[in-house]
Amino acid sequence: MRLNSNPTRRPILPVIGTILLAACTTAAQAAEITMYRDPNCGCCLAWAHHMEQGDKHDVTSVDHPDMGAVKAENGVPNDLQSCHTAIVEGYTIEGHVPAADIERLLAERPEGISGLAVAGMPMGSPGMEHGDHRQAYQVIAFGPEGRSVWANYSANDGSPS
Repeated sequence: MRLNSNPTRRPILPVIGTILLAACTTAAQAAEITMYRDPNCGCCLAWAHHMEQGDKHDVTSVDHPDMGAVKAENGVPNDLQSCHTAIVEGYTIEGHVPAADIERLLAERPEGISGLAVAGMPMGSPGMEHGDHRQAYQVIAFGPEGRSVWANYSANDGSPS
């Protein structure tokens, strides 16, 4: 029994499958980030812009009147706090963490790490750019098993060291 009696008619299933696969691949590349911020802080929006470059992340900004509660609810240690708190794929991202460090976290997914933080607001970190002025800073991985340095950034050129 021949199901397709028209020899010029091509099966549509492979075409639909290819379209769906392409749509899923594109969606998987763009990580959804929810960023909680004080509505009076402008550097948070600059960090969100940094994250959206290259179409790897989509950032939704949520103005929140009680950032202390957001940080406590998401397990951000007091000494690692900064101006905004973001959530991406179950991880907490505190402050001006560079996109490359978040992408590495999402790719590696190490056990015992619940988030990354850049304490304070170091000059030269993403969202805190001010010409050639830079401070050295660290990205700290934190979680139930403690803390470790995830990346070091130099004051000279802002590159990881």
